[in-house]
Amino acid sequence: MIRVASENDLRAIVEIYNQAVEQRFATADLCPVTVDQRREWFDAHDPSAYPIHVFEQDQAVVGWCSFSSYRSGREAVLGTAEISYYVGRGAQGRGVGSALVQHAVREAPFLGKRVLFGILLERNHASIRLMEKCGFALWGRLPDVAMIDGELVSHLYYGRKV
Repeated sequence: MIRVASENDLRAIVEIYNQAVEQRFATADLCPVTVDQRREWFDAHDPSAYPIHVFEQDQAVVGWCSFSSYRSGREAVLGTAEISYYVGRGAQGRGVGSALVQHAVREAPFLGKRVLFGILLERNHASIRLMEKCGFALWGRLPDVAMIDGELVSHLYYGRKV
């Protein structure tokens, strides 16, 4: 089941995110975050414009997806949002990520969004496949902008109109 996240989900959201930090190349964060550090981020996601959705299975959150503002405060790009998604270690490869991204694509027009994009690290091959599967295309590349464990990694921008 996919639903809008509540405050009670924040601990699971952080836990899943920290698994991505540990994996490397799934996020540009290098150190785990705490629930307290993510509370402001969570509170800034107004469900009517920039929601966080969770995928719940057997009464546990196993993945999540968020909409975030692109160039906050600039009216010309209010119809554009960045999506981020993370799937817990035990649920990867089971369609959770696909379901979350497809849900985001379906919900975007109801939130006033006409363009979605994700920012991926070039070494995140599973995420690249997911984006392409969900109709996103490579729109840009920022070469060698991230340094992870001594390795330079490019950011890839995958986008689509909805």
